[in-house]
Amino acid sequence: MKKSKRKRNVVLIILFIVVVGASGFGINYWHRTEKYQESIKNLRIKEVDLATLEDGEYIGEYDVDFISAKVKVTIANHNIQNIEYIYHNNDRGEKASAIKEDMVEQQKIKVDAISGATNSSKVIQKAVELALSEK
Repeated sequence: MKKSKRKRNVVLIILFIVVVGASGFGINYWHRTEKYQESIKNLRIKEVDLATLEDGEYIGEYDVDFISAKVKVTIANHNIQNIEYIYHNNDRGEKASAIKEDMVEQQKIKVDAISGATNSSKVIQKAVELALSEK
């Protein structure tokens, strides 16, 4: 009978630890999600005057926790020649990677977001903006 009580106590302690751990994980995830959503909501993309840029490669990155991007933008003759992803952690927004072609084609940062990958599109655009804004 004494062993049975001891086993029950061990099981209860383990169960308590699991519940506390899962609660902590859930609260942390909820907090990160709230912060991520707020960051995306407040994200503003600004155009950069390409005429002011010298030829070269520019590096920029932007991170909103669940989505991040680091890009290398090549400028030649005041035109965006290429945008290369150094990395793009995209949650579920992989198709946003296509936005770089739109930016090169239209020669601007503020292009329409890729449908179904709006948040990833915004993060990539912000990384490009920051690359071209750094002096």
